[in-house]
Amino acid sequence: MLDLSLLNEVKDIAIAAGVEILEVYNSDRAIAVTTKQDDSPITDADRRAHRLIIKRLSKLTPDIPLLSEESDAIDFSQRKSWQRYWLIDPLDGTKEFISRNGEFTVNIALIENNTAVAGVVYVPVSGVSYFGGIGLGAWKQDLNRADAVANPIKCRLMEQENGISIVASRRHRGEDLNAVIQQIEEQLGKATIVSMGSSLKMCLLAEGMADIYPRLAPTSEWDTAAAQGILTAAGGAIVDLQFQTLRYNTKAELLNPCFIALADPLYPWQELLDKQ
Repeated sequence: MLDLSLLNEVKDIAIAAGVEILEVYNSDRAIAVTTKQDDSPITDADRRAHRLIIKRLSKLTPDIPLLSEESDAIDFSQRKSWQRYWLIDPLDGTKEFISRNGEFTVNIALIENNTAVAGVVYVPVSGVSYFGGIGLGAWKQDLNRADAVANPIKCRLMEQENGISIVASRRHRGEDLNAVIQQIEEQLGKATIVSMGSSLKMCLLAEGMADIYPRLAPTSEWDTAAAQGILTAAGGAIVDLQFQTLRYNTKAELLNPCFIALADPLYPWQELLDKQ
């Protein structure tokens, strides 16, 4: 059973992976980039973070399987029997890393019975950690502050705020997303649009800084799991376009459907978005 002590140890592993990433990021040398079979980029920072996380998580919880973006492929026939496993993105936002804009993270999630029940998202450049677990709560910790206290975070409710804040991907904004934004604005008024990379978008919802994040472009399961664990622990949710909770390890491919992250899942979002 996940407890706060284990969650803090996983947070420390994510922070250590961040150190590996920053050694590459802060180097004077150009970042060497190669391309994986799916045409996505990979750098030495991805590999170094992956190796550290796998080594330390395997030692911490030797009985729990691990699946990382940078792992060798594990066939669904093997992993479909997993009731509990770690799902890892050693460097989420590799394109942001390459462009050196700071908006990349280390993501580690615990999946139980196809549900993201806990997660850690660490931002190496800022030294900020988001972490949480269902039944435990959610926190934000800034290691660059003198006190470095972990402060509880919680999603905001729609009736408690003035104006709607929509989070959008920095790199994936198309006609479908613009139509959803227009639809929301027609019902709720002019929105503040916040563009950001990596899983930080969902962390904004978890800490009460935004209301909704529609994602209508491809993502993989390791892109969302850690932030979903935190967001759910903070009172939010991630749902597919049929408003069913986003689930993991239910099929051979590791691609997510289009989804919507919500700070206030009790608000009638489905009714609003179904209006034509």
